[in-house]
Amino acid sequence: MKILCVCGLGQGTSLILRMNVESVLRELGVSADVEHTDVSSASGMAADHIITSNELAQSLQGHSANIVIVNNYFDLNEIKEKLKDTI
Repeated sequence: MKILCVCGLGQGTSLILRMNVESVLRELGVSADVEHTDVSSASGMAADHIITSNELAQSLQGHSANIVIVNNYFDLNEIKEKLKDTI
């Protein structure tokens, strides 16, 4: 399974989200290839799931991946609940 963590520039915020997603996946016992990137690169990348904010999700409409919206990239409980519903 491939998961993209997406922010506007693909630098700091998406990296933090990626680390938090990896932490939650370990806790859930789920194995996945997790990458972080910017929104324009993500639109052309293959993935099973894209985790991003509501604002950026609008830019990714039409992507074949399942779009998961997270409001707080630092909230491990929110990330865990969203991933449990998705995976």
